[in-house]
Amino acid sequence: MSFSPLIDDLIESLRCLPGVGRKSAQRMALHILERNREGGAVLAQSLNLALDQVGRCEQCRTHSETPVCRMCRQPDRDPATLCIVETPADVLAIEQGAGFKGLYFVLMGHLSPMDGIGPNELGLDALISRLSDDHITEVIVATNPTIEGDATAHFIHQLIRQQLGTQAINVTRIAHGVPIGGELEYVDGGTLAHAFAGRKSYT
Repeated sequence: MSFSPLIDDLIESLRCLPGVGRKSAQRMALHILERNREGGAVLAQSLNLALDQVGRCEQCRTHSETPVCRMCRQPDRDPATLCIVETPADVLAIEQGAGFKGLYFVLMGHLSPMDGIGPNELGLDALISRLSDDHITEVIVATNPTIEGDATAHFIHQLIRQQLGTQAINVTRIAHGVPIGGELEYVDGGTLAHAFAGRKSYT
C-alpha cells in the first residue's frame, strides 16, 4: 500500500535520518500530518534555516553559523591545548564530561581510503597550518578507539612530527579503558587491553 505522492515523498525524506526505517518514517510523517502540523512547520523552517546558514568554523571546523564559532571565541579557553576529534558530536561529548578547557579541531571523519577519505578530506593541511601559526604546546588526539580511528591518530602523530619536529609540540592520545562503575567481568577484552596499555602510576 502507498499513500499519495506527497506523503510518500515525506516518508522517504524522513528516512535520511540515521536509524529511521520506513515504518518509523511513516509514523513520524502521519503524526505530523494528523496531530502536529504546527510543529512540522516549525521543523521545516528550522531545517531550512540551518541548511542555509550553518557552515563550518574557520578555526576548529565544527558546525557554526558565524565565521568563528562561539567556543573558539571564548576568552577563558586555553589556546595552548588543541584536541582533535572526528565529529562535532565528539566535541559535545567531551564538553559535557571531560572537563577539557582547550580548543578543538574537528576532522569531520577519519581516514578511510576505501571510502575515498584521505588527508585532504580531513583538512590536515589546515591543521598543520594552524599548529604552525598558533602557540599550541599540546595536541590531544581524541579519535575513536576503532581501527580507522587508531590509524588516523597514528597518521596525525607522524605528520606533526615530520612537519613540525619532535620538540615543538607534545602529542598525546586519550586512553580508552574500563568505564567508571564498570565491573571487569563484563568488560570486553579489547577495552581491557586498552585499559592496561594506558595505565598510569600512582602519584
